[in-house]
Amino acid sequence: MACSPPSLCTFVLLLVVFAPICCFAHKLSTSGRSATSPAQNKSSASSGYNLYPQFYDRSCPRAKEIVKSVVAKAVAKEARMAASLLRLHFHDCFVKGCDASLLLDSSGSIISEKNSIPNKNSVRGFDVIDDIKSALEKECPQTVSCADILALAARDSTVLAGGRNWEVPLGRRNARGASLSGSNQNIPAPNNTFQTILTKFKLKGLNVVDLVALSGSHTIGQAMCTSFKQRLYGQSSSERPDFSLNQVYANQLRARCPRSGGDQNIFVMDFVSPTKFDNYYYKNLLASKGLFSSDQLLTKNQASMELVKKYAANNELFFKDFAESMVKMGNITPLTSLRGEIRKSCRRINSN
Repeated sequence: MACSPPSLCTFVLLLVVFAPICCFAHKLSTSGRSATSPAQNKSSASSGYNLYPQFYDRSCPRAKEIVKSVVAKAVAKEARMAASLLRLHFHDCFVKGCDASLLLDSSGSIISEKNSIPNKNSVRGFDVIDDIKSALEKECPQTVSCADILALAARDSTVLAGGRNWEVPLGRRNARGASLSGSNQNIPAPNNTFQTILTKFKLKGLNVVDLVALSGSHTIGQAMCTSFKQRLYGQSSSERPDFSLNQVYANQLRARCPRSGGDQNIFVMDFVSPTKFDNYYYKNLLASKGLFSSDQLLTKNQASMELVKKYAANNELFFKDFAESMVKMGNITPLTSLRGEIRKSCRRINSN
């Protein structure tokens, strides 16, 4: 092809040479990676946020290894810690999204979510998160977010307890504030009705499958007497106990959860395999031996009951759906790009 003047030829040649590079760069900037993993695709499809498992591969290559090592030591020291770390991620995501707002202590204008009704004297594992953050700060200062630490620790805890592994999309940043009211209002409670709990899930973009699958985390959970005492004795002296609870099991619970006192006594939520991540939680529900009323209510709704039956019969199906729902929950309105910050300490916002 002839062209004139010569400067036009030069311009056309430059376009031909660099156009593929420009297109490729645009693809990277809009999708995050030219080739994505299933976890990354799910992240993008469900929320539009650019989270992906390889986020720290260059900036902090040993990040996942460090998190896993600290979590493994903590769980080896105390098996209960696996459930505690898993619960931290859940209680964080359901408030303002997965932004580590739960980890902030009260200071200045910040009123900590740790003081909310669902969390006070209940959520734990903060020292383990501190240990992980400290190790990461030595390896790669101010690089790995506390929100991503929570997501990774939840996955590693599940695997250490016997559950299935999954890729965790990463790239969340940390909130510069907390919401005590959000924590009180948004986190499902043990005595909520089924419809109330399902509504709280739907407000976060989750559905009944996510509700039933994520409830399976109670297979390694523990709870205080005060959280289910109303099932044993009624809310007041004029109310009757919850007779949907297996009465042999109820009598066993009453032995250590009296009508008066004993509120802080700890009970396992899956008495068959309390520290093993498996589907016995669902088998217990079918035997009317769910500890919380919110657990047993999963058998009172047709859609949720069908899922309970499926998971009780098929451990691998439970593992698969649980992993997918954890990724989905981890995508609840994360802070990305320039929003939020990377804290130096998970307990406080950066001074600047």
